[in-house]
Amino acid sequence: MKEKNYLIEKSEETWKKELTEEQYRVLREKGTERPFTGKYNDFYESGNYYCAACDHLLFTSESKFKSGCGWPSFSDVAAEKNIELIKDTSHGMIRTEVVCANCGGHLGHVFNDGPPPSYLRYCINSASVVFKED
Repeated sequence: MKEKNYLIEKSEETWKKELTEEQYRVLREKGTERPFTGKYNDFYESGNYYCAACDHLLFTSESKFKSGCGWPSFSDVAAEKNIELIKDTSHGMIRTEVVCANCGGHLGHVFNDGPPPSYLRYCINSASVVFKED
């Protein structure tokens, strides 16, 4: 599962203790929540989204948009250095996986069908992030 060494590394036993079952499944096992079920899918408050595993800043509410895909969608990241993009050839598809650059947690995938100016859609699992108000 691990692509490289990350600043925050813990044993799988520790991750299981610190994360909910759903967070562990998504962040550590590269799972996906069912569409339209995540708590941040239709959520548009002002603030920031942090990695649920390590509290690393990932996205801001300014880049969140309603895509209709069933998962929270962002047109940009808070900072390029805060995420890592990895080629994903699982499930018979070629996609780009988005992971937290701090702990390697799976966040979701990025697609080239978002709004201008980036034209990107970061399709992110609600279970992988925590929202904090401004």
